[in-house]
Amino acid sequence: MTFPFLSIIGIGEDGIDRLCPTAQHRIRNASLVVGGKRHLAHAHTLIQGEKQIWSNPLDHSIEKILQHKPNSVAVLASGDPFWYGIGPLITKTLTRTEWESFPTISAYNLACNHLGWHGQDIYTVSLCGRPIETLRPALMPYRRLLILSANEQTPHHVYEKFKEWDISYKHFYILEALGGSSENICHFTQEDLLPNNIHPLNIIAVELDIFAPLPFTHGREDRWFKNDGQLTKQPIRSNTISALQPYPGALLWDIGTGSGSIAIEWMLTHPMCKAIAIEPRTDRAHRAKENALRLGVPSLQMVEGTAPEILHNLPRPDAIFIGGGLTSSTLLETVWNALRPLGRLVINSVTIEGDILLFQAQQQWGGEITRLHLEHYEPLGQYHGFKPARAITQYIVQKP
Repeated sequence: MTFPFLSIIGIGEDGIDRLCPTAQHRIRNASLVVGGKRHLAHAHTLIQGEKQIWSNPLDHSIEKILQHKPNSVAVLASGDPFWYGIGPLITKTLTRTEWESFPTISAYNLACNHLGWHGQDIYTVSLCGRPIETLRPALMPYRRLLILSANEQTPHHVYEKFKEWDISYKHFYILEALGGSSENICHFTQEDLLPNNIHPLNIIAVELDIFAPLPFTHGREDRWFKNDGQLTKQPIRSNTISALQPYPGALLWDIGTGSGSIAIEWMLTHPMCKAIAIEPRTDRAHRAKENALRLGVPSLQMVEGTAPEILHNLPRPDAIFIGGGLTSSTLLETVWNALRPLGRLVINSVTIEGDILLFQAQQQWGGEITRLHLEHYEPLGQYHGFKPARAITQYIVQKP
């Protein structure tokens, strides 16, 4: 029987003791073994081939692994290699017959079993190689949360961010070196200070209390977005996100992003949603990036430049929004050609010149044109009345 050239093997803090005989055999017979210092140390009695510690960046090590084919390679990882692990990164260019995986119990599983928490009800976040702002959207009242730390400083960073964001919690646990001889679990309340001698291998478990969360649905209040007036207002923004129909993994181009509100709300609909915000003005681009960081989507990609010229080298989007700068048919042709099949194009226009371009596009591509009117209740002398806001012409079309 022919085995895959690549074996991805999860190792816990208990070392090789829990590895099945097949996984141990793969390590022993691998011509190349790649892993972190800790993993290589755990398996040193089995390793007979060449050893390599992960490079920085990882791409160099991954390239060497792929070049080693068809000779056998064993990759050592933490716990479950496909749960916030290295597995997907290594295997994305391989066929299913070229690799195999031997997972062991992950830190998340161990944490739930130590605390008696229902795993299916827990929200998980990894801060390994990710900005701490990634944590922000996960913070909801009364939620139980498991946070995988990057190092011994992560609990302190989380603790400080909780204070900055006014996040209250009932219980704050630091679970260190789970499954190993140095295993330790510490419990803290809101009033406690964290120690300075935290083990670098740790996971944080938090039971949150009541606080004012970042709203969970789109159409967040305008106050969440710092702006200079270039902002798609709350009711129109909610309508626009609904028109764009985001789904996990989809990529949005937000052309003329202004404050970044559409791109940010798109990304907040699901952790896998991606967005590229295009903005010609440097000050607005910086402000949009600050908004994205503060609202928990630091991976928003900002591109400074003028459309359509700046668009040509960007990855093809699944949806496109134009909220400002619709001045030429050239831009419409460019975005239509770039849009993936079944992708959605949504344009909000506030000028007659823009409306004319939308009517022409509708004749060519189909779709729907809607006129959106809003009126705000406000004082009128000693009385009150409704003041109309500028009407929005909205064009929505799905590419065949």
